[in-house]
Amino acid sequence: MALFLPTAAVDKVLDITPELIRAMKARAIILDVDNTLAVHGSQEPFEGTIEWTRTMRENGIDIIIMSNNFKRRVAPFAAKYGLPFMYLSLKPLPLAYHRAIRRMGVKHSEVVVVGDQVFTDVIGANLSFMKSILLVPTGKEQSISFAIRRFLETPIRYIVKATKRGKEYFE
Repeated sequence: MALFLPTAAVDKVLDITPELIRAMKARAIILDVDNTLAVHGSQEPFEGTIEWTRTMRENGIDIIIMSNNFKRRVAPFAAKYGLPFMYLSLKPLPLAYHRAIRRMGVKHSEVVVVGDQVFTDVIGANLSFMKSILLVPTGKEQSISFAIRRFLETPIRYIVKATKRGKEYFE
């Protein structure tokens, strides 16, 4: 079961503070796109997220965007944030996570993966020996594969909520 559990959980990316990242003994973030920074497939960032990434970087926290999407989706989006990015990452497979930490020049233990999906972001972080923060997805995906994944995530999200996973980082 530990493979499916995040280190911490919050509602949205704006709830993550530099203090939280430091409390997790991290100095870098691997950041998902869809339902993390924007509605799935949208090029319009969620309000406040560009400023949030700027604040994180001003506090010495390195960020890279990592997505399973194509370059034509990720590149213009990452440009709005002024962040480096990786596309076609094949999350949850560890290869892209390892490439990301090499690009950022950090250790596995110094990275927090932030995203809205258990079966890509959280499992990928755990397989790569990194910490993770699970977000509540914003927006509804239209595909049947997303519906199935969200259904399968339900008991995991219940456990996360019931155990107040990550609460120790907020106290």
